[in-house]
Amino acid sequence: MNYTEFLKNKKQIDPDTGFAFDKSKLNDHLFGFQRDIVAWALKRGRACIFADCGLGKTIMQIEWAHRVNIHTSRPVLILAPLAVSTQTIAEGKKFGIDIKHLEETRDCGIVITNYERLHKCVLSDYSGIVLDESSILKSYTGHIRTQVIEESRSIPFRLACTATPAPNDFMELGNHAEFVGSMLRTEMLSMFFVHDGGETQKWRLKGHARTEFWKWVCSWAVMIRKPSDLGYSDDNFHVPNLQTHSIIVSVDEYECADGLLFRMPASSLQERQKERKLTVNDRAVESARLANSDKNQWLIWCNLNDEAAHIKSMIPDSVEVSGADSEESKVEKMMGFTSGKYRVMITKPKIAGFGMNWQNCHNMAFVGLSDSYEQYYQAVRRCWRFGQKKKVNAYIITASTEGAVVENIKRKERDAQHMAMEMVSNMHVYNEENIRGIKRDKGEYKVKTETGKGWIANLGDCVEGVSNLPDESIGYTIYSPPFASLYTYSNSDRDMGNCKDADEFAIHFKYLAGELFRVTQTGRLMSFHCMNLPTSKCRDGVIGLRDFRGELIRIFEDAGFTFHSEVCIWKDPVTAMQRTKAIGLLHKQLCKDSALSRQGIPDYLVTMRKAGENKHPVKGELDWFAGDKTTFKSTGKLSIDIWQRYASPVWMDINPSNTLQHRSAKEHGDERHICPLQLDVIERGMQLWSNEGDTVLSPFMGIASEGFTAVRLGRKFVGFELKESYFNQAVKNLAMAEKETMELI
Repeated sequence: MNYTEFLKNKKQIDPDTGFAFDKSKLNDHLFGFQRDIVAWALKRGRACIFADCGLGKTIMQIEWAHRVNIHTSRPVLILAPLAVSTQTIAEGKKFGIDIKHLEETRDCGIVITNYERLHKCVLSDYSGIVLDESSILKSYTGHIRTQVIEESRSIPFRLACTATPAPNDFMELGNHAEFVGSMLRTEMLSMFFVHDGGETQKWRLKGHARTEFWKWVCSWAVMIRKPSDLGYSDDNFHVPNLQTHSIIVSVDEYECADGLLFRMPASSLQERQKERKLTVNDRAVESARLANSDKNQWLIWCNLNDEAAHIKSMIPDSVEVSGADSEESKVEKMMGFTSGKYRVMITKPKIAGFGMNWQNCHNMAFVGLSDSYEQYYQAVRRCWRFGQKKKVNAYIITASTEGAVVENIKRKERDAQHMAMEMVSNMHVYNEENIRGIKRDKGEYKVKTETGKGWIANLGDCVEGVSNLPDESIGYTIYSPPFASLYTYSNSDRDMGNCKDADEFAIHFKYLAGELFRVTQTGRLMSFHCMNLPTSKCRDGVIGLRDFRGELIRIFEDAGFTFHSEVCIWKDPVTAMQRTKAIGLLHKQLCKDSALSRQGIPDYLVTMRKAGENKHPVKGELDWFAGDKTTFKSTGKLSIDIWQRYASPVWMDINPSNTLQHRSAKEHGDERHICPLQLDVIERGMQLWSNEGDTVLSPFMGIASEGFTAVRLGRKFVGFELKESYFNQAVKNLAMAEKETMELI
């Protein structure tokens, strides 16, 4: 394909694969925002609905499944948590849609089963699949997650629904993207995220990638906490207040550790577990007192079997749902609580904390907390949701020495609320466009040229820019290419740093390599600065190094260049360790298992040659502004001492701090890794392989480090830069170099 077609295909917007449906013909029970979301999801074909508790995910997914079944004349499968299946079947009846348990029949248009029975399904039998409470995909190492994603690839229609895609857990979003077939999780990490080192599971959204990331997410997902998030009225969707009560159980009467006058707050997980076991009976008494104080329904959440047993013995009209119960027993008890058959239900968040609708209950008690905010949030939302008519009371009963876990949950709650607001805010504009058809203004690709005495700076795409240069017009090229998504400098699809994987980067880069070969004079050279790239277990599947240097060499060889030479540039491994916290450079890793220890990663200046006779021999002189930085005119041939230093295969004397000032080129949201090429390296390349008056090219001009040096050394310069703020700074730097040179003449 030509370059324009490549850029069009590179856009990270997942195309629609579904079918258009007249939303006015959808179920009359749907609210306006629900009708629009279902119509969008049908058109998408493969989509995610992230709608908060009580906003009608069940009716939306049932209607979606119903329409897919009619459209394809093939059955649709719904996977749901235990007991939610029975609840969904009942909801379907209310809306006139027939749903059957998989165990009852396989002939119904819509069948439903529990995730635990996934192994009994042949997913290829279905034209559509719905994941109810799809947060199960969060566990990206779990066998259910893997089976669901792998076996769903052949299903044309896919829908994932959950109230809480953890907004601060991008892995879960990546798994949802993989389920709907938009992008692999590893591709998402490479495309939009940077790893800050140290903690291998923590990834940070690249500053430049933020807008494009949320735009991409909105191409396959909609997130809504309330109807007004999409511009609809919030009438009928007002949630009552949630009142949280803290009850602290004293531990003063319990024996203290040796040498202590009183018990200290627990600081570790083991210490917290010990404190919980000590106060099981005391906390159970408090929860029983609350539940026995009135005749309303109560939901009591616990984490330990002993807690549940104690509470059950103290509340006569209670029922316990435990992990040891059969699936049938669990369903009977949970549905019995829904119908009011049981006044008090005792269970664990991991058993019944997902999917159930219990607006019939407005009182709950947590007999202790785990460190999982998601479990706590989901448990609260079983009762505190749209459709609840009464104020919800949540009592948190903990030992006085468990303060750390309560504060931890509160901190996670604040963080989650902040992240959810940011997620909705970022997705709002794009969701409105996708769901309601509201258009937004779009930024345009800019092209501009500035010139001076001996230099030309171009704002724009280097591939298109270099393609407009005359054949054999460049005497020498030197630059530092994008490091294949290691750093991202702009959010443009034209930016080679914005590639989902190494293959896409290579394809993009080859368009430039061919043009560079064409414009290079026969017998002349091109130098590029690079490093090999570290890989991570999360993104790449293994901790190691990627031969990025070799990949670039092979790309240029394929374009016609000859591998001419290379020099290794030494870098301080201690500085690299302090900056990246790379596991291979940590001394503690050397002591733990040195099989994972490695050397630091050096830079390389690799030089390629366009074979043939050089009609304009390079003199190899020590030119302007070399040596003591004050000599303006040529001092003649490079001395033997200098040549021996330059000819060394390893340059140990490059000053890493000798770079052009770059702070003024930073924008809001920019990455901190600007990576300007050291001026020492540029000077040596130009002294060795170019003459005074030659035209020097930099296809990735940045802030014009190469151009600044070229002008000072009496060369002409042509550069291309995609990012406008860098271009503006480059123009200033080139003008400064021109002025300083003129003053010395």
